[in-house]
Amino acid sequence: MEMNQEFHVTYFDADCGRARTEVFDTAADAERFASRSMSGEDGWAVVDAVETRQDRLAA
Repeated sequence: MEMNQEFHVTYFDADCGRARTEVFDTAADAERFASRSMSGEDGWAVVDAVETRQDRLAA
């Protein structure tokens, strides 16, 4: 069993007035998205690193 990591960005979407989450493969991509999401007075974003399990199947 191999452990991987993905990055979840939870942010406020001012267009619809709700919190949303996007998933990224790299921390750099997640941070860039989070920075863009924090525009405006009400903008906020949180980046979480999440471990994922990837089971390998024998070929």
